[in-house]
Amino acid sequence: MLYAGIGWTASGFEIAVLDGNGHGDRPAVRFAADRSKEIASYLNGLGGSVTAVVDSTNGMLDGGFMAAGLDMYRADPAILPPRPGFGSVPAVELARAAWRDPGSLVRLELESGSLTGRLDEHHAAMASSDEALAAMTAAGRSLEHGDRTRGQIALTFDDGPHPPYTGRILDILESYGVRATFFCVGLNAGARGEELRRMAEQGHGVGNHTWSHPYLPDLSATELADQLDRTGDVIAESFGTVPAFFRPPYGSRTPAVLRSLTDLGARLALWDVDTEDWAMPGPEVIARTVLRQTIPGSIVLMHDGGGDRSQTVTALPSVIEGLLARGLEFVRVEDLVTPNFATGKR
Repeated sequence: MLYAGIGWTASGFEIAVLDGNGHGDRPAVRFAADRSKEIASYLNGLGGSVTAVVDSTNGMLDGGFMAAGLDMYRADPAILPPRPGFGSVPAVELARAAWRDPGSLVRLELESGSLTGRLDEHHAAMASSDEALAAMTAAGRSLEHGDRTRGQIALTFDDGPHPPYTGRILDILESYGVRATFFCVGLNAGARGEELRRMAEQGHGVGNHTWSHPYLPDLSATELADQLDRTGDVIAESFGTVPAFFRPPYGSRTPAVLRSLTDLGARLALWDVDTEDWAMPGPEVIARTVLRQTIPGSIVLMHDGGGDRSQTVTALPSVIEGLLARGLEFVRVEDLVTPNFATGKR
């Protein structure tokens, strides 16, 4: 048995491997942020049974790695040492935690992803935040959908930019002459600046989706601010402007998280149509979900990163053609904002 800790840093990922005796005979290996397939190949090439471990501040890799045949686990804060100022728990500490007590890990499942074993906690936290979220919406600080009387909808894509899927999605959007909004992860945005420049050239919107796709309730207020600030800065370098909207990974929130986001001046962009394409239900299911649920003003959640998004790419032409046939206009999330929303009179 091998235990592989996967940590993230400001520039990419680090992998540390321990054997069944807790010894590390391999030096830590570092990968650039846009080399997730190479990381999966490296882990699969170690030989034998590999327990690959991330912490709850890293939600970028599990889907793609599970699709590549890896057994993915999450180590939660209670069994880990403190995190550094910016980054996950070091890779070697993740591997040590797994070696010391494998039973304390949570084995991740494709259907529930990084939140495997925490869905009840997640839903309860969101429910407890309803009042605070409603106050943000009334104040013009949160948007779940646009005006239902206007024939506009917004397609949104999370977790990229990620090759080759972001490029293929941009090709399709360009061929139909429609706009969308991409909620980018900072690590990916910093590694794929050319794709952000292409988004700008094609007239798309770009939003902030944190640096490492963490579960927000596990972050301190300082960590949350760093995630947003660093991502905003790296997006602005390539896209040209700071993102107007922030989308929390998984939609995760608590009253405390929403207070912190309010203090940071963030405007939230949520959604009212969830394709659940991350679970890879098939292109036909993805397209059918969008066409059945989308109405004027809808914000549609899809993904261009975080795993194999070939099904999303395949479904996209049917989605666009079906919605165009209804006379709906594709706009950026920021275009759904009306004067009433901006003044909190929705």
